[in-house]
Amino acid sequence: MEQKNIATLETELFKRDAIAINRLAMYGKLKEMYGTNLAEEYLRQLEEHEIYRHDETAVVGKPYCASVTLYPFLFKGNTSIGGTSDAPKNLASFNGAFINLVFALATQFCGAISTPEWLSYMDYFVRKEYGEDYYLHPDAPADLSSRRRTIDKVITDSFEQVVYSLNQPAAARGNQSVFWNIAYFDRPYFEGMFENFVFPDGTPMHWTSVSWLQKRFMRWFNEERRRKLLTFPVETVNLLDDGRKYVDDEWADFVAQMWSEGHSFFVYRSDSVDSLSSCCRLRNELQDNTFSYTLGAGGVATGSKCVITINLSRLVQDAIWDDGLNDVRLAIQEQIGKVHKYLLAFNEILKERRATGLLPIYDAGFVTPEKQYLTIGINGFIEGAEALDIVPDPENPDYIAYAEAALSPIYEANRKARQQGVLFNTEMVPAENLGVKNAAWDKASSLFVPRDCYNSYFFRVEDPAVNVLDKLKLHGRAFTKYLDGGSACHINLDEHLMKEQYRLLLDAAIRTGCNYFTFNIPNTLCRDCGHISKHRLECCPQCGSRNLDYATRIIGYLKRVSRFAHDRQIEESRRYYAKGLEEDRHEDRSQS
Repeated sequence: MEQKNIATLETELFKRDAIAINRLAMYGKLKEMYGTNLAEEYLRQLEEHEIYRHDETAVVGKPYCASVTLYPFLFKGNTSIGGTSDAPKNLASFNGAFINLVFALATQFCGAISTPEWLSYMDYFVRKEYGEDYYLHPDAPADLSSRRRTIDKVITDSFEQVVYSLNQPAAARGNQSVFWNIAYFDRPYFEGMFENFVFPDGTPMHWTSVSWLQKRFMRWFNEERRRKLLTFPVETVNLLDDGRKYVDDEWADFVAQMWSEGHSFFVYRSDSVDSLSSCCRLRNELQDNTFSYTLGAGGVATGSKCVITINLSRLVQDAIWDDGLNDVRLAIQEQIGKVHKYLLAFNEILKERRATGLLPIYDAGFVTPEKQYLTIGINGFIEGAEALDIVPDPENPDYIAYAEAALSPIYEANRKARQQGVLFNTEMVPAENLGVKNAAWDKASSLFVPRDCYNSYFFRVEDPAVNVLDKLKLHGRAFTKYLDGGSACHINLDEHLMKEQYRLLLDAAIRTGCNYFTFNIPNTLCRDCGHISKHRLECCPQCGSRNLDYATRIIGYLKRVSRFAHDRQIEESRRYYAKGLEEDRHEDRSQS
């Protein structure tokens, strides 16, 4: 949201009422399912900020986020969810109807909408119009208009139409734009996901042209952000490795090249096509990556139905009595038993909404609730460690033991609680607003609060003693193996690295087991002439002005720092931006 207006006011004005209605509905369902005591406990835990239910201001039973398959769109457009756009027949109708579809889907979810197949489907329509080998002659004429557009120009015009449209504020979302995510795939990941895929007319996907189109979009989007600070889509490149090296070396090289040219995107790496990062905050463990002609690409249709986050710092400080980390483990086990029941109550409310026809997206086949997760969020992880005088360090056995005590009981309980149509997972939530709220609530309760905004990482974001490799280790397998819902490692740098350096870090991610990461380098925006630079500068290279703004990720998405909430601006000012690939600083750390 760039500007607030009366549409924003309309959404904000009744938030307290919406929260009260949500809590009343949850209280009633919990009482029905588990009795009055647990219903009362739910309200108490919310009021005392032991847990936080995300998007309580939304209508009761509205699901959280989704990664959708576009396959039903090829048959019925968006008419199956109440829209007027029929199935696309050509590239122009695909672009227009896709925009309408994303807006329509977003009205039925509180958070992000991910469309991992978008570019693969666009490639199909480009091939239909310009031939199977269009990517071999992109400069060929494409129309007879006075513009004399080439195939490449038609394609980039399509990019522009979709991206600029979806960055527009939407009235149905309180004057906020849609939180839109896309995915790219290297060849083995693509083949693992879509090997048996066919379009309705029997045409298979075509890796060579899809790969070309993915790269073309990345290059175009990177350059377009020099003209306009576009927040969406949030992009993730999915790379497959064999435990030692990337299987598709050419795509790994391309990723390093794009980072060195200033592009900002996430990488998700895995040693098997068993999971997919289709969202800036969600790692999906795929149940089935096969393709069904009737249902579409099942491997991409997933998401989260509801997220309830545990304030781990508060739990740790309330739990410690006389048995150290064992007390933490026992407190976590007790808390997870409650949160599972809270989430199951929400799930029943969602089922009721679907039964009355209020969630047509499920019946239309874009995603099924059985493939969506009930998510336990974690915030205050590092603050809980600090409350115990445990130093967050990848080599510290006490920190590793703390992670084990705090996270393994949740993972184990999630696995045991799986049942037909019900899946649980755990993630380190971005906590864009919650990090500030939890710190303030804990401070008001006279708890130990080491910073005014709780971290969303396994390292202290303001700590200059934690180098880049340490951050990869801290988001490596020793710490993230129990976060089946994911955690994003944000590595803040004060300047872009060379391609060869990024490639080394890609390889280091395999060795450390870090599977989801990105690099943040502040962009400079001149308030006088509008020039945008991919570097952090002290004066505008275009006009010499020092009237500058900067842009970086709040957590998942790129935004002007001046448009962060006030407390987030303070947090951003304290972040440490590393100066390249710094040497190991364990000696410095031990002295601090």
